[in-house]
Amino acid sequence: MYSFIIATDSTADLPAEYLSKQEIPVMNLTYTIEGKSYGHGEELEPKDFYNKMREGNIPQTSQVNPDEASVVLKDLLKTNKNILYLAFSSGLSGTYNSVRLAAEEIMEEDSEANIIVVDTLCASLGEGLIVYLACKLREEGKSIEETAKWVEDNKLNLVHLFTVDDLNHLYRGGRVKKSAAVIGTVLNIKPVLHVDNEGHLIALKKIRGRRNSLLTLVEDMGEHMGSFKDKNEIFFISHGDCIEDANFVKDEIISRYGIKESMINVIGPTIGAHAGPGTVALFFLGDFR
Repeated sequence: MYSFIIATDSTADLPAEYLSKQEIPVMNLTYTIEGKSYGHGEELEPKDFYNKMREGNIPQTSQVNPDEASVVLKDLLKTNKNILYLAFSSGLSGTYNSVRLAAEEIMEEDSEANIIVVDTLCASLGEGLIVYLACKLREEGKSIEETAKWVEDNKLNLVHLFTVDDLNHLYRGGRVKKSAAVIGTVLNIKPVLHVDNEGHLIALKKIRGRRNSLLTLVEDMGEHMGSFKDKNEIFFISHGDCIEDANFVKDEIISRYGIKESMINVIGPTIGAHAGPGTVALFFLGDFR
């Protein structure tokens, strides 16, 4: 049994096997597609979810509310009074604030409860990589306070770079204008985006062609790593049901930078609902986001 619990959201997109091995509880964000809700006990397989999107179905996502967060946290406190909760970016969801409010209320009622909630300003396997690194610190014997401080001090060094295959999903999510989506589709433009220091999705570049956009992720990784080049022992890649493209990026990174350890997993519904099928996202430590 670990000295403290590390918990996170389903938006961290970590593989079920890893979550189980590290005993990481997950708070589920729900979504609705074709009039049916998922996220609490019943899930669509990733391929089924993305196929529904390819068919034109638009998912609606929901954040965790304080009452839901309170139920989960109180249940965790039955096994351990020390909880480090690493939350989905406040720039993309109100879930962090819901968990924070629930934690504050619980600690007012229970003097033994020690719940630290950190706004990671990260998403998908960027959030997952922060969780992974926090678990490594816990395994090294760091306290909950030491681990939380490391996350706070280093979260803005967690670089998110990603590209999408269909601009229309970003348009529906309010990330690009309709005119940009239409023109970009005609011209085969594949934008490269990142998550900024406030945890928002921001467009960086407009690249023509899918292969070029994937190679741009790899090339930009070299620019962002800087002094962290020798500190990246692992990189993470998440994808919207396009494993071949994810593996292409992985192989290019191994070839260029020699970082051989990686984790690849599919993007879950909450992120996938806004990014769409064909999204490829790359995560690593760097000097700047």
